[in-house]
Amino acid sequence: MTVSNPGDAAPPVDLRPLGRTGILASPVTLGTSSLGAGTVPGDAGEAEAIDLASAMLHGPYALIDTSNEYAGGRSETVLGEALARDGIAPGRAIVTKVDRDPVTGVFDRDRVRRSFEESCERLGVDRLGILHLHDPYSVSFEAAMGPGGAVAGLLELRDEGLVDAIGVAAGRMSLMRRYVGTGVFDLVLSHNRFTLVDRSAVPLFEEAGERGMGVFNAAPFGGGLLARGSASGATYAYGETTPELRAWVERVEAVCVRHGVDLPTVALRFSLRSPLVHSTVVGVSSTARIDELERARAADVPEELWVELDALGPAPSTIVD
Repeated sequence: MTVSNPGDAAPPVDLRPLGRTGILASPVTLGTSSLGAGTVPGDAGEAEAIDLASAMLHGPYALIDTSNEYAGGRSETVLGEALARDGIAPGRAIVTKVDRDPVTGVFDRDRVRRSFEESCERLGVDRLGILHLHDPYSVSFEAAMGPGGAVAGLLELRDEGLVDAIGVAAGRMSLMRRYVGTGVFDLVLSHNRFTLVDRSAVPLFEEAGERGMGVFNAAPFGGGLLARGSASGATYAYGETTPELRAWVERVEAVCVRHGVDLPTVALRFSLRSPLVHSTVVGVSSTARIDELERARAADVPEELWVELDALGPAPSTIVD
């Protein structure tokens, strides 16, 4: 796949501002955690991954989400190869994240600067619109927020004009609430905690909205269960499901059948319809998946379905924080 004229692409769909940042997002952001995984430079797998990356960079959505650590750095490298080969369509941008040192676990100001530089080198860019602090579990909150800590590095990058907006991206709600409560971040990204199955991110997203922050909701399918269904044996939030959770999802599937829509469409639309969420991050592994997401985004889901789902009561989520 070679894109001869990036300017031929249609504008991104349904743009909206990410809180006070002024940065525009589509309702769906494409995730790339597995992009380039298992490939090496020059092999057939890398060529396929570059084609997929190019399709993302010229697809219907404004933002493509990656990270310094995704696929051992291959995700950013492949995106950079696609950028160099085919460019990027107007209105699209790459979002990435700084990560701890993969060997030592160090996550301080200097590591943030190095992580940013590594990402820019792989992507072939000098600056970024959005940069997240990613999974800061190897250091304490106090260390991350203190002098010489990871957050100091992010603030420097923003102050120097090397990034436009900084965010925090992680899972644990108790920790995320502390970071958002500092007031220094422009955006927040949470995963697996605002879905049909789990609503524990609601207080976090409400607080972020009150602060004018941009809100990304990632993993609306819970890592597989809500994409593959109750009988699939798929995990939820990287962990095994329980019989109670599978039975609850089976009841959701019955509601979906009555209204003529499938479970994955409803799982995606649950996030898209929420006023708490600006953009929903969904991982993709093929160009066909991008088309599927766009069909689901545009599908007709009757309001009566949501009423029936509410009547089922809370799901027995397996997440404890």
